[in-house]
Amino acid sequence: LNMAAVTTVAMWKAIALIGLAVAEAFVFVSSSPRERSVSTQLASEYGASARTRTRDDYIDINRESGGPIVRYDGPTIRPLSNVRAPSLDEIWESTMPVIVQGGSLRTWSFANPQVDAVQVLFKSEGRPIDADIDLWNGPDNTPHKMRVYVEDGARRTFSAIIGTPRGPNSIAVRNIGQLEFPLDAVVRPDMQDGLAASIASVVSKAEVIQGGSVRTWSFNPVVQSVAVIIKTDGRPLNSRIELLMGPNNSKQVVEIYTEDGVERPFFAIVETPEAVGSVIRIKNTAPLEFPVYASVAPYTLGEYDFVGDSYNFNE
Repeated sequence: LNMAAVTTVAMWKAIALIGLAVAEAFVFVSSSPRERSVSTQLASEYGASARTRTRDDYIDINRESGGPIVRYDGPTIRPLSNVRAPSLDEIWESTMPVIVQGGSLRTWSFANPQVDAVQVLFKSEGRPIDADIDLWNGPDNTPHKMRVYVEDGARRTFSAIIGTPRGPNSIAVRNIGQLEFPLDAVVRPDMQDGLAASIASVVSKAEVIQGGSVRTWSFNPVVQSVAVIIKTDGRPLNSRIELLMGPNNSKQVVEIYTEDGVERPFFAIVETPEAVGSVIRIKNTAPLEFPVYASVAPYTLGEYDFVGDSYNFNE
């Protein structure tokens, strides 16, 4: 009887050890391919990396990762970012802009390989802005292109972040407007606590926009600027961003092409100073096989008071 009991106990121990080994092997196999992500400094430090997931409904940003991405927990007066980055007004005041005349081309080169992202800002004296932005990475290699149109370059300036991994890189700005429409351009490196980190700190999740689809976001008049991030899971990115006031009344249009939406995601601040509300419309102009992930959230709010039936804004 004792020998039978000992044999039974030994048999159950062997079964338990075999089950534990099978479970460990299953966990190792299931966690390796799905969690792989490709990122650069702009993608990883600023929360722009898009992991491959089985559900494409949305991508939640991990709040416990320690990065600059945090959840937007509700309306807060003034800047919503928790990163102390210079405001757009401070950038314009501290940097000498370069005047790009209509029909001319200006370039900026960044030979330092540590420059992983570049700020590009445009404004004018109230005239329209119509320009092309190209990222040159080696001879005959343009991995990032943008076409920018702004109806009023004084009321709504243009500001975006371009990823520049694997330097040296050059930024080319061509003013394709007429000679009577010059623009002021500022192109400078984006440091660790720059605009990219500040933009990323106000978004919480990204919505999937399938190829050929359109998404819109409406904002109250109190929202003075909007943070926009567009990325992919490593596939090319082709999108069109519009700032609308009224039916099909585009105040600002940006057309984007990026050969890799993980290495070079699109970061931008869209100013919305209108007192009647604004709409951000994003269209994925790529085929159905190339979805993009868009994050749109308020960036700065203006203080306002009710005066009769109108708004009195104090930025």
